Amino acid sequence: MRNLFKIFLSLCITNTYAQKVIVLDSVSHKNLEEIVVTATRSERKLGSLSIPVTLIGQQQIKTMGSLRLNDVLAEQTGLFIQNDHGQGVQIQGFSPDYTLILVDGEPLIGRTAGTLELSRLAVGNIKQIEIVKGPSSSLYGSEALAGVINIITNRPEKAKGDISLRYGTNQVMDFSGNIALKINKLGLSFFMNHYKTNGYDFSPEVFGATVSPFQNTTFSPKVSYDFSEKIKFSMSGRLFVENQENALLAANEKVTGWGKVTDWNLTPILRIQLQPKLKVNARYYTSRYRTNSTLVYQKNDDVYDNTFFIQTFQRPEVQLDYALSEKQNLTVGLGQIWESVEATRYEGTKRFDTKYAFLQYENSSINHLNLTIGGRFDAHSAYESQLSPKFSAGYQLTPEITLRGSVGVGFKAPDFRQLYLNFTNAVAGYSVLGTQEVINGVAKLQAENQISEMLFDVNQLSTLKAESSLAFNLGSTINLPNNLKISVNAFRNDINNLIQTQAIARKTNGQNVFSYLNLNKVFTQGIEAEFSKQVILNQHSFTWSFGYQFLEAKDKEIVSKIENGEVFRRDPISFQTVRVKASEYEGLFNRSNHSGNIKVFYENKKNNISSSLRGVYRSRYGFADFNGNSIADTEDEFVNGYFLWNFSINKTFKDHYQIQMGCDNIAGFTDPQRISNLAGRLIWLSLGLKLEPKKRQ
Repeated sequence: MRNLFKIFLSLCITNTYAQKVIVLDSVSHKNLEEIVVTATRSERKLGSLSIPVTLIGQQQIKTMGSLRLNDVLAEQTGLFIQNDHGQGVQIQGFSPDYTLILVDGEPLIGRTAGTLELSRLAVGNIKQIEIVKGPSSSLYGSEALAGVINIITNRPEKAKGDISLRYGTNQVMDFSGNIALKINKLGLSFFMNHYKTNGYDFSPEVFGATVSPFQNTTFSPKVSYDFSEKIKFSMSGRLFVENQENALLAANEKVTGWGKVTDWNLTPILRIQLQPKLKVNARYYTSRYRTNSTLVYQKNDDVYDNTFFIQTFQRPEVQLDYALSEKQNLTVGLGQIWESVEATRYEGTKRFDTKYAFLQYENSSINHLNLTIGGRFDAHSAYESQLSPKFSAGYQLTPEITLRGSVGVGFKAPDFRQLYLNFTNAVAGYSVLGTQEVINGVAKLQAENQISEMLFDVNQLSTLKAESSLAFNLGSTINLPNNLKISVNAFRNDINNLIQTQAIARKTNGQNVFSYLNLNKVFTQGIEAEFSKQVILNQHSFTWSFGYQFLEAKDKEIVSKIENGEVFRRDPISFQTVRVKASEYEGLFNRSNHSGNIKVFYENKKNNISSSLRGVYRSRYGFADFNGNSIADTEDEFVNGYFLWNFSINKTFKDHYQIQMGCDNIAGFTDPQRISNLAGRLIWLSLGLKLEPKKRQ
């Protein structure tokens, strides 16, 4: 950690960094006065915040030619798409289950083993994406330990519409349509997307595809009505339906089947301006997520597996925003969450109940200083109550340089799986029991003479604590002449009570019984830096940017054992056992020490042409432990570093017709065994029609 801050301080002295995240909202830069809501749960100018926020605008998304949320996030500094039970996002070294994903401020549900599948989200109706890195439990509670990603969708503000059709490699077909109307006080909008792919197969000689064919459809309606200047109502909804084809080998038998995912939510919101200084937001969010899957043996249609999963989520919430003065604001909120899960692998319906309240105070009355102090209290039905405080400050050192820092506590609650799972794999023979099921589950297995040896005292597993993190962020912003902008942020997260899988018993079939317990303590730390510059020559605009992250993410117990000479490995050829050196432990699995991105955007306003070239780099990272010492420390246990390059070009005709083409993963890089979500070179073509009144000059 000392070396990290030496690097950070040297960067400060040379004035080559900044904390404010650079925004490429179009091919050209805009003055950073965009409005964001995620950092404070109230509308604030981006440049006035005391914590860093990344803002990805609608025009940038369109210029990139991205279709799904994972495509957009994969190109951002410090964000990685992690393929583990779906494509989730990794922030500051945290796994996907530590990042809260919101749509218009409301959480998406339906995580598989902690991962929320980002490809469920089409981007055709997105106004902007706001990313807050670092613990945000002081406002958002559990699952926001690593940060928050909030997808803000378009509001029905005026009459307009657009449609687009895209076709590409792997017979990918995507159709999107938007329509919006504004009739006096009434606003209406509707978004529809249909996506279909034939998947792809890296091993055609083996039965079953690497990614099987699937198709999904999204409907997203929104209505708003202004009763008066002081009373405004809106309601938004979303319906997502996906159908999947499945084929695999199980014990050398061909298995085929289907799967279906249904996800819907509905959010009515009432906004009232009670007084010039007092605003009230009352909202109610309800959501339901369901999956069904049926697999049968191809030879005789006997059922191989038949599963379902149903999750529900309901949350009423009231938030008050009070302006104590022109430069002092107070935000107070309270709400309640009811969650339930019913699934094949659970005994009956399991329910959670959470009551919470949060408070935040902002003060910018002191000259050049902006302070934010807040906290949230969560009272949960299944684990101990949590208090999550946070403090942040921003100081304008000069008109060009702003310093920012924050310290906060985040937490991650045990989920339904870790508390109530009751599952035995029919093929492999192992069992997994949540901590609330483990005592009765083990007793049942013992009564059936399936336990040969106990490895752990199950009475110690009845109470599972929430994971917690203490985090520090320190950085600065610098706006230099000639449109050069630079940002740097140093961060440190210390995580306690990390929930880990633990083998608790050995079965008579040689397999294990697993459960969960609070075991490890880990830390993540590093530095992020972003540089961008814009050059305008007549009607031509060039914007380039460069992002870099250094990340160190390690298990404290393993670090201690290596220092004490207690970690070994065995050479597979000489069979010689040697101690692992500290330099050979590069950290937690699936974390790259070095990563970066390069982006070049071009715009020719006269001819209505725009294009982009984007490159993403990841250094090598640990993939798996093959020698049994719980870490990646030999070459065969790593994924080699790689570069991905993406290109797009867009032409608009007569202000209404668009044609866009591009190529993702230009070099065609693949690693079928270890990075199955990289499909190789993808070439695509898109046609669009835009219907919108011309802007007045």
